[in-house]
Formats: sequence, structure tokens, C-alpha cells
Amino acid sequence: MADREQQVTRTFVALADTLVDDYDVADLLHTLVLRCVELLDVAAAGLTLADERGSLQVLASSSEQARLLELFQLGIDEGPCVECFATRAPVLVADVTADAPRWPRFAAEASRQGFASVHALPMRLRKQIIGALNLFGTRSGELRPDDVHLAQGLADTATIGILQERAIRHGETMSEQLQTALNSRVTIEQAKGVLAVTGRLSMDDAFAVLRGYARSNSLMLGEVARALAARELDPALVLIRQDRPQDRGARPGS
Repeated sequence: MADREQQVTRTFVALADTLVDDYDVADLLHTLVLRCVELLDVAAAGLTLADERGSLQVLASSSEQARLLELFQLGIDEGPCVECFATRAPVLVADVTADAPRWPRFAAEASRQGFASVHALPMRLRKQIIGALNLFGTRSGELRPDDVHLAQGLADTATIGILQERAIRHGETMSEQLQTALNSRVTIEQAKGVLAVTGRLSMDDAFAVLRGYARSNSLMLGEVARALAARELDPALVLIRQDRPQDRGARPGS
């Protein structure tokens, strides 16, 4: 219990760091989803934000399976994340199979990806909602009330950091800030692809290398991703200088 309390404290401190100069919004979002997996009884987490047209986009995910499932539900406009954003309220699904009539196509795809429970919490600031935090479990079961409150608190804290820091310091509108984050996500996916092909890595391992390189060199995640995507940074250099996931015993991607 004491260890969990320390983890929670460290997580909120990390999110609070977004209120200082030059924070990395892309890294913030990935920190949020990874910490959710560490702190909560879930196997994966993902985050979606609305673009300037009000359409949800996938911004961060703790695993490739979670990312693909989020893309699927946004593509068919069906699922807990979509409903959470539309209703501005949490959507907690303890058993996806039992709720199959509610979202038949989503339920089938969730099962195919190995997820049995899904919980979506609104990313909100007062009456405004900008997206949803999505939690995926490999077994059915409800989230404990304390975990629901903790997840919502993490989502709320991240939302404040996303919307207010640069809007206040740099005069950007909320829609501009969100669009910047969305554009960064596209570039990060491109960079992951470059590293995955060059290093024969899975997409999850490619992101770990990308993020590790950015952090070890005190660079913005989006800046490194842009340089890789534009071929201004040699992917071999990024791969060579990292403690690569497969060197730590993880399975290399194909």
C-alpha cells in the first residue's frame, strides 16, 4: 500500500511538471497512459483527443493492441470511448461480451484483440470535454471505485496541463494546442515506422527507443520524431545509442 501511494504521488508530480516551461505534451500523454497501467488493474491504456473539427483522434497508447482497438472504434464510430465523449460521462464496461448488443462490432474486435473489459473516462475541464482516457483489461471485472476516482483525477490533471500551460504562456487557443498535439502524434507514428523497419522492432519497442533517445538527449519527443520522419536524423544513430528493448530480453518485432 505504501509503495502504491508513492507511485501515485510520483505520477501526480510528473503530471504537475507540465505546468513549467517547455514541457513536452507528447511525452506527457504517454506518461499518463503508462502510469495508468502501472497504478490501475488494467492491461493497457489509451488516450483520444478531439481535433479542431471535434473529431476524436488517437494521441497515445500503452500498447499497439490498444492503439489498434482505439483506431477501430473511432473508425466505426462505436464503442465506450465514443460514447464517453458524446455523453461527457464515464462509460464503465466490466464485461465487453455481455454488452455486445450495445456495440456489436466493437465487442467483436475487442475480444479479437484480447480485451474483456473497457473503461472510458472523460478528459474534461469544467464543462468542456476534449477527449477520453480509455482503460483496457484482459479479464472481465469492474474497476474499484477508488481506481475510477484515481483514473479520473489523472485525466483531469493532464487535461489542465494540456489546455492551460501553452494557452497562457504562448497565447495559443485551445484548438490550436490540441491540433499541435494531434500533428505531433502523426509524426511520432511515422518515426516509429522508420525505427521499426530499420531496427526490425515491434511498434511498441520502436516507440520505447524513440522516447528513450529523446529523454537521454534532453530533446522534445516531437522534435526527434520530426527529424526521423524527415530523414534529418539517421535512425541507425538512434538505434545504436539506445539500450534497445530486445537487449533487455524483450521480443524483437518482425
